[in-house]
Amino acid sequence: MFTKLVPAETLERSASQQYTQMIQQAAAQNALGGKDHPQVRRLRAIAQKTIPHALGWNPRAANWRWEVNLIGSKQINAFCMPGGKIAFYSGILEQLKLSDDEVATVMGHEVAHALREHARERMGKNAATGIGATLLSQALGLGELGQTVTNYGAQLLTLQFSRSDESEADLVGMELAARAGFDPRAGISLWQKMAAASKGAPPQWLSTHPSGNTRIADIQANLPKVMPLFERRPVLPGAVSGSPG
Repeated sequence: MFTKLVPAETLERSASQQYTQMIQQAAAQNALGGKDHPQVRRLRAIAQKTIPHALGWNPRAANWRWEVNLIGSKQINAFCMPGGKIAFYSGILEQLKLSDDEVATVMGHEVAHALREHARERMGKNAATGIGATLLSQALGLGELGQTVTNYGAQLLTLQFSRSDESEADLVGMELAARAGFDPRAGISLWQKMAAASKGAPPQWLSTHPSGNTRIADIQANLPKVMPLFERRPVLPGAVSGSPG
């Protein structure tokens, strides 16, 4: 497994540092949503319903210090870094006018990337093929650990997932949303909105993703598996902190 080439603890520590830096920069630019901002409250409420269902996908997730923040930017983008560091850009909420079900679909997808350790695997593959030879030597104790953490953080911002990673994140995300009480059929309207917003030039959030038509077809094909989860969903308590940790 390529994931074994990149220590989970090191990557999560790196992600935390990178995330904290991004949040601090946003705050300095008056572009960070405060805890009482309506969209921040909304995102954190959706996360509180979703995160308890995420823990079964990755045992490490039970100990993650989950964070959810809103960054003011016109970008149509969202992410969840290793370790449960979630951010939404205001552009994806405002330009696409996302419903709660659609927000949960996006969040589930991004959380799924973190749970399935796609970033860790991708970095391991890069190292194994020589693209990240320097990072690999550092990860194995042959270099400065602090520099490793810095380089991992830089990679996280530019990492591109494979189409198989994206498809898996879609399916896991659908299940997370459904179990949290959000309608997984929202994935269809979400991708219709994405297609309309792209106008021939995909938003950053779409840059490495399968085409909208492919995505919608896959979602429709998998709805019979997840709709029963949505229809018989239990109610669980929330489990996300209200502020950066």
